[in-house]
Amino acid sequence: MEWLNRKLFPFPIHTYTSQDGVMRYVDVGSGPVMLFVHGTPTWSLLWRHAIAKFASTHRVIAIDHLGFGLSEKPPEADYTLAAHAARFHSFVDFLGIHDITVIVHDFGGPIALSDVINRPGLYKKLILCNTFFWPFAGEFVVPTTISLLNGRVGKFFYLNLNMSPQWLLPAVFANRQNLDATVHQQYVAPFADSSQRQALWAMVNELSPDNPWLAQCWAQREHLTKIPTLLLWGSRDPIFGAAYLQRWQQLFHHVQICTYHDAGHFVQEEASFDYVKQIQTFMA
Repeated sequence: MEWLNRKLFPFPIHTYTSQDGVMRYVDVGSGPVMLFVHGTPTWSLLWRHAIAKFASTHRVIAIDHLGFGLSEKPPEADYTLAAHAARFHSFVDFLGIHDITVIVHDFGGPIALSDVINRPGLYKKLILCNTFFWPFAGEFVVPTTISLLNGRVGKFFYLNLNMSPQWLLPAVFANRQNLDATVHQQYVAPFADSSQRQALWAMVNELSPDNPWLAQCWAQREHLTKIPTLLLWGSRDPIFGAAYLQRWQQLFHHVQICTYHDAGHFVQEEASFDYVKQIQTFMA
C-alpha cells in the first residue's frame, strides 16, 4: 500500500479475513456505532471527512469491500453484489455490533441494506447517499453509454485502461474542478493493473435489468420502512437522478431529505462540509 497518502487518510487500519480474502477497515472512537459503506469505484477515502468529524463522539467503522481500496483483490474472487453482501453480513457478525447507523453510497446501498432487511433489529438509522436497491429496469435504466460498457469493449477499457476511477468517476461530478488531483489519484491508485480491476468490471455486470438478487432484495423492502432515514442527494447525478430519490422518498415512514443542487454523484466530495453537518444534525 505504498500508494496510500496518509495525510489524506491518517486513520488506523484493521484487518478482517473473509473466506474470500483479506478486507481492511477503519475502526476509531467509541460510542454509538456509525458504519460507512462505499460503492464503486471508491473506498473508505470517500468518508474521510465524516470519519474525522465523528471519531470523537462515535465508534466509526468504514469497510473496504474485497477488490477495492486497501483490501485484497484476488482476481478469481466472486465480486457479484450477492457475494459482497454475504461478506458484509459476516463482517458485521465479526464485529458483534448493534444499534447501528449505516451510511451508504452507490453500490454500497444494496450491499449493506441486504443485511438490514434480514436483521432490521441491528440497525437504528439509515443514511442513504445517491444509491439504489432495485434492478436497473423501467424508469431506472442507466444511461445507454454506461450500459454499453458491459460488452467486450467495455471490459477492455475497464481492465486495461482503468476506466472507472480514471474517467467515469470525474464524469459524474457536477463540477470536475471539485475533484482535487491528489484525491483523484488516491481513487485511481488502488487499481494498479488489470489483475486488480476485476471487482470494478464485475460491478458493470450487475447493471442487468433482470438481476434476480436485486429483485429479491427489493421484494423485502418493507423491513426498511420504519427505520428513521436521512437521504443526502446530489441532484446533478447523471446516473442516480430524481426518479431514484423519489422512490426512496415514497418508501419510508420517517424520512428527512437534503438535496444538493450543485453536487453530482459524490456529495461526500462536492458538499463535504454540509453533508457532514446534516449527518450530525440527524444523529442528534
